[in-house]
Amino acid sequence: MTGEALAAGAARWTARITPNRLRVGLIAVVSAAVYAVLGLVKLATYRASTFDLVIVDQAVRNYAHFRPPYIPMVGAFHDRGLDYLQLADHFSPIYALLAPFYWIHDGPASLIVAQALLFAAAIPFIWLFTRRMLGTAPAYLVAVAYALSWPVAQAIAFDAHEVMFVPLLTAIMIERYHAGRLLPAFAAMGALLLVKEDMGLTVIGFGLYLFLTGDRFRGMCCAAIGLGGVMLTRGALISLLGGESQDFWAYGHLGPDAPSAILTLLRDPLNALLLPFSEETKVDTLFLLAWPTLLLCLLSPLSLVALPHVLERMLSDREPWWRADFQYNAFTVVILLLAGVDGLSRLLRRIKRADDRSLKLAWSAGALVVALTLVPKFALDQLYHPAFYKAEEIRTESAAAAVAAVPTGVTVEAANSLGPALTSRTTVLLWTGQPRGAAWVAADTARWQFPFGSPDDQRAQVDRLVTEGYTKVFDRDGYVVLRRT
Repeated sequence: MTGEALAAGAARWTARITPNRLRVGLIAVVSAAVYAVLGLVKLATYRASTFDLVIVDQAVRNYAHFRPPYIPMVGAFHDRGLDYLQLADHFSPIYALLAPFYWIHDGPASLIVAQALLFAAAIPFIWLFTRRMLGTAPAYLVAVAYALSWPVAQAIAFDAHEVMFVPLLTAIMIERYHAGRLLPAFAAMGALLLVKEDMGLTVIGFGLYLFLTGDRFRGMCCAAIGLGGVMLTRGALISLLGGESQDFWAYGHLGPDAPSAILTLLRDPLNALLLPFSEETKVDTLFLLAWPTLLLCLLSPLSLVALPHVLERMLSDREPWWRADFQYNAFTVVILLLAGVDGLSRLLRRIKRADDRSLKLAWSAGALVVALTLVPKFALDQLYHPAFYKAEEIRTESAAAAVAAVPTGVTVEAANSLGPALTSRTTVLLWTGQPRGAAWVAADTARWQFPFGSPDDQRAQVDRLVTEGYTKVFDRDGYVVLRRT
């Protein structure tokens, strides 16, 4: 290649690096760094958890070594064997895309960094959509509002979860469709089906949105694809791969299966309408989902994309699915935020003030202010408190010593807080008090650990293991390591 050609190529790349791209890229990079810090500090100070960090770690490590995605931790927990497949627990083959991170660093820290990057990667598409609808300045405000949003904060605080892929994919799906770039839009939609067995519900919602906005043929096709995806994964693939289709059936109050639950809802339509609002926790979560858009997401048909997944949660009998504390709200955060942008645009057109820049800027500033006011109530609040970075020094040193007492390559039943530190060099099973036959046990008897009710329960289990032939090889500050002799 000649010098002139190289210079021309460099000039073209330089021309593409516009000030807006630099600023948006900076927002995304800073956001990813903040998210990674939150997860890495928790990992380093033994505040990460075996559920779900070790589960995802075991699956991705197997993908990285070109093996089936076995998750022995879940297999042992459900008494289904150590060769239990992640795809039988949740249908998430998209985890295979994270394997290259393990070629760089083989450990759960790679998952935390990858998750941070994926959440931040949605920011450019949110910015593009908002700039097209409202202008450049509002686009920056909305992008930062997403970066600070409480659903993202709670998902980041949950160590690792398949939801990490959803904000990026839904942002691509909506923004690229709005830009008339159908191939990447529908490719992202298809990729959603590889994230989790229920993401077909979001695809159905996208189909409803297309149908109601005039793209009826594509809308019907998308709805059919989404319905087919849910039926195929939940009704066939999970069972064929060794799972149980009833594992995540959370509608026993409506019936033992989907047809009976649907019939129950149809027999009493009023109760069906009131059920998503039947608990104060549900109402709180629904309000918190809409409030960051100043409720304008309710004026946009884009909200239909989120509706099926939200109803799946609010109609269930599992309180964690309703609450704002967990990661489930990140499945719909981008959809509702962009619906707020679209809702404002529609409102301005209706009142014949579509060109009113001041109103667009005011709403975007309001969305950012709401995001800021919610920060102290959720997980990002930890980052500006020095105590978050200063774990109990003695306990941390003892935890590290306990982990070091477990040899490499063994199978170990570990307390929920110790599993992430052991998973890169051992086969970790969750210590539940039920005998799994592991040669090693690592317990934390000084604080509450899932699934134990109290430290006293753990201490009783340690005493039982000693009477059954285990020997203590480490015991300090509540951390106990036992070896079967």
